[in-house]
Amino acid sequence: MVSASIARNVVGIIGNVISFGLFFSPAPTFYKIIKNKDVEEFKPDPYIATVLNCAFWVFYGLPFVHPNSLLVVTINGVGLGFEFVYLTIFYIYANNKGRKKLLLYLLIEAIFFAVIVLITMLVLHGTTKRSLVVGIICDIFNIMMYVSPLTVMAKVIKTKSVKYMPFWLSVANFLNGLCWTTYALIHPFDIYVLISNGVGVISGLVQLILYAYFWCRGENISDGGDNVQNPTGV
Repeated sequence: MVSASIARNVVGIIGNVISFGLFFSPAPTFYKIIKNKDVEEFKPDPYIATVLNCAFWVFYGLPFVHPNSLLVVTINGVGLGFEFVYLTIFYIYANNKGRKKLLLYLLIEAIFFAVIVLITMLVLHGTTKRSLVVGIICDIFNIMMYVSPLTVMAKVIKTKSVKYMPFWLSVANFLNGLCWTTYALIHPFDIYVLISNGVGVISGLVQLILYAYFWCRGENISDGGDNVQNPTGV
């Protein structure tokens, strides 16, 4: 009989693989930027937000905050690396205004992250209290990212076309949420990973149902990938 620990690790590794694919998915967009040597209308906002999201999940998964969460640390550490590469590319090819905006937002994020880390380590004692505070912050950012496709779904309903909804990315996001929800349910139970990824499962399922509905009506033109959602690792 497979132990809960082994099952949890297997599910977590699968989640790492799916999340890695999601983190890598914006690569064609940045290749296009490098090729054209221009960011054009590209906005770095989702990637700036993902930097903070990944940073908090890495902090959350550390043993002195929430034990037994190594796989949460690994994938979000990888995600953090991806986001910095993407933002570096943006910085290189952006104009001065875009560069200043990028650096300002990253500075604000760094200060906010540092304040939370200091409060967590100096004021909160014990992993239970630390997990509570950092876990809630992680869930807030993760839920925001999972529900961000609502704008795309609204456009699908308005235009009655799935052209603006990247199907395979929606599938991957659904599977990602499902995998990490399963991971959270296996002992040791992790309520904070469960909450945000449970929302992700619902969000992904709604996207797929919406896609299927309009696809069956004949609106089966899907976008080639320029409308890329920026995903989360957990």
